[in-house]
Amino acid sequence: MNLNSYWDQEKISKNKGKIKKIFFFRICGMGMGACATLLKNSGYDVEGADLQFFPPMSDYLTSQNIKCFSLKDFDYTLLKEYDLIVVGNSVGKKSDAARKIEESGTPFTSFPTLLGELVLKERQVIGIAGTHGKTTTTFYLTQMLNKLGVQPGYFVGGVINGAPPSKLGEGKFFIIESDEYDSSYFQKIAKFRSYEINHLVLTSLEYDHADIYPSIESIEAEFEHILYDVDSLIANDDYCSVKNLLAKVQGKKSISCYGLVSEFGPHEIDCSQGKCSFKLKYEGKSLSFTTNIIGDQNILNLSACILFCLNQGFKYEEVANTLIDLGNVKRRQEYRGKLNEAIIIDDFAHHPTSVELTVDAIRKTYEGKNIHCVIEPSTSTSRSNIFQNEFAESFNDSDVTIFAKNSLTTTVKGSLDLDVYKISTSLTDCGKASMVCTTLEGLMEKIDDFSGPKSLFLIL
Repeated sequence: MNLNSYWDQEKISKNKGKIKKIFFFRICGMGMGACATLLKNSGYDVEGADLQFFPPMSDYLTSQNIKCFSLKDFDYTLLKEYDLIVVGNSVGKKSDAARKIEESGTPFTSFPTLLGELVLKERQVIGIAGTHGKTTTTFYLTQMLNKLGVQPGYFVGGVINGAPPSKLGEGKFFIIESDEYDSSYFQKIAKFRSYEINHLVLTSLEYDHADIYPSIESIEAEFEHILYDVDSLIANDDYCSVKNLLAKVQGKKSISCYGLVSEFGPHEIDCSQGKCSFKLKYEGKSLSFTTNIIGDQNILNLSACILFCLNQGFKYEEVANTLIDLGNVKRRQEYRGKLNEAIIIDDFAHHPTSVELTVDAIRKTYEGKNIHCVIEPSTSTSRSNIFQNEFAESFNDSDVTIFAKNSLTTTVKGSLDLDVYKISTSLTDCGKASMVCTTLEGLMEKIDDFSGPKSLFLIL
C-alpha cells in the first residue's frame, strides 16, 4: 500500500484552494453518490466511474449532470487530470484499482474525510448513529426541521421519494446519517469520526459488522473517539453499550435519554386506525403527540427527533405539528403493491433486532393480516452464524417464515455460514410454519401458495 498521495483532513484543509476537479471512484454507491452531488452543488467540478450503474442512484447522477465512466474500459491515465480522487470503500486494498489509483500520483482520500472538511466543518452537525434506525431517524428529523422553517442540510443513506438523498440546505444545521462502517481500505476508522459532529443522536448499539469489528467493545471504542468532542448527546439507554458510553461522559455533557424502559422514554403508546399517539416526558411535563408513523421502533426514532427540537428551543406545539404527516425512506416498511390480493411490504432489516422490531411495526400497521416473512440474509454478518440463535427468536411473531438461501458464503473470519435449515426447523418445532427455498422459482411457488386477501408478505 503506497500512501504517498493520500490526503487526510489536514492536507485537504491546507490545499483547499487547489481543489477544483474531483473524481469519485465507485460513484454509484449510496454514500459516494450523495457526497458527489453535495460537492457538485458546492461548486466543484465532479465526475466519477463505477463498474455498474443501477437506479435510483444512476438516474440521480444523470439528473445532476455528473459525468460518469464505466470502469470496464476505463483509461486510468485520465486520473492525472483531476485534483483529487475520492475512493469508495468497496475498493479493496490489494485490488488492481487501488494500485492504479496510488500510482497515478493524484492525491486521494475517502468521502467521509472530504465531506467533513469541505461541507460539514462550518455547520452545526447532527450525527444520527446506532445499529438500528439511522436512516429513518435522519429523514424524520430532516422533515421536522423543514416544517419548523429551518431548511437544514442533510445526508441520508437511503432513497427518498420525491427528494434527493443529500442537500446542502440553507440553515445552520446539517443532519447526517453516521454509520460505523469503515471509511476506506486506507482509512480503517468509522465514517462518523470524520463528520465534525456537534450533536450526537445514538439510537441503539448492538454488535454488527462482524467482518470489520471483532467485538461490541471495538465498536464502542470508535464512538469513544468522538464522545468527548460533541456538545450534546441524545441516546436510547435501553442498550447496555449505550449505557457504557454515557457513563464515560456523565456530568460532562448535555445528555437526554429515552427508551422503552427509560423513565424519560415514550409511554402510553397506542396505535390504531393508521395513527399512533404517545407521551414523552420533558422537563417534568408529560407531553402528548400524535403521528401517522406506527411501530415502537419508529416512535423511539421520533422521540429522539422531538428531544433534539425541544432542546434547541422550539415550542412544544410547533414540534407536535411536525409529526402529523411524515414520510418514510424507501425500503423502510415500504408498500410495494399487491400480488394475488396479498400486500407486499419491502424492508431493509438485516439484524435480528431490526427484524423483530419491523415485524412488530407491520403487525400493528396491518391489523388482522397473516404476516409471511421472506428473508434473504444478504450482509456478510447476517450470512454468518453469529446470530444463529437470535434470528430464530426474531421471527416468533411471524405467521410464516420463508428463507431464501443465499449462495454466497460469509466473509466473517472464524465464522460458519448461517444455517437457515436449522432456524427453519426450530421455528417448525415451535409450531410456526417455516421453509427454505434455494431457487427463485421455488420461492415464487411458495409465495403463490400463501397468497390471498388476508396475506401480507414482508420482504427482508
